[in-house]
Amino acid sequence: GHADTYLPAMVQRRTGHSLAQLRAVGKSPQQSQAEAYIRAQAERIGSRVLSALAVHLADDPFSKVKTLIRDLIARLMEEATQEAEHKGWCDTELSTNAQTRKEKTVSVETLHAEIDELEASVSQLNEEITKLSKQVADLDRAMAEAVKIRQDEKAASVQTVKDAQEAQAAVAQAIVVLKEFYAKSGDATALMQRRLGSAKAAQEPPSIFDSPYTGMKGESGGVIGLLEVVQTDFARLEADTTASEATNQKTHDELMTNSKVDKAQKSKDIEHKSAQRQDQSQSITTKKSDLEGTQKELDAALEY
Repeated sequence: GHADTYLPAMVQRRTGHSLAQLRAVGKSPQQSQAEAYIRAQAERIGSRVLSALAVHLADDPFSKVKTLIRDLIARLMEEATQEAEHKGWCDTELSTNAQTRKEKTVSVETLHAEIDELEASVSQLNEEITKLSKQVADLDRAMAEAVKIRQDEKAASVQTVKDAQEAQAAVAQAIVVLKEFYAKSGDATALMQRRLGSAKAAQEPPSIFDSPYTGMKGESGGVIGLLEVVQTDFARLEADTTASEATNQKTHDELMTNSKVDKAQKSKDIEHKSAQRQDQSQSITTKKSDLEGTQKELDAALEY
């Protein structure tokens, strides 16, 4: 009766113990070392594949071991290949990203330098255009003043010539009148002397008539000579004024020609510099847009 109670349990314990011994006896030292090493590596790297292999080595050291090992090797090699490929991809990406960062950094620095240079050039052009515009305005003002002065000078010269000509005509007329007057006066005096001489032929002439009376010939010569000097002065005034007017007009014409040439050159410079400023301003806008995009790409590469 006790045999039925205790024998099955004893047989079971002996059988389990025998199987454990069998498994233990069936393992070689190399297998035990392999099991221990694989179990340790599985715990170290947290690999479920290695853990499963260690369990199989512990439970079944015989026919499935080689198959499991081959499968494990194949899976490990596959994982190693994938890891190598991933690492290669990562290395390539890192290398590419490093090159991208370098290129974008150079581009950003170059764009900053170009924008600074263009802005400095535009500022310089603004100053030059402002200066040239002021010079053109000064030329316009100077030419207007020169024209006004020339008009006034010409009007004065015309009036002076007119007055001189009128004065010469008046003096010439006066000389003619005086000459006629003195000529008639001389004739009248001579006639009167002849009549007086006939009436008093027997009488001695008074001492006042010791010599024949010649009228106002001496006085007439002095007055007419003075008028002729005045007439010559007016003629000289006319000639000098005419010559001065011609010289002033020539000087004015040369001044206006030079001023117009200077103004045209400055106006052309303003036009050229304004076009240059427009082009550079457009380039600044374009480069600032390029800089914004390049900076974003650089920031993205730096955050990668």
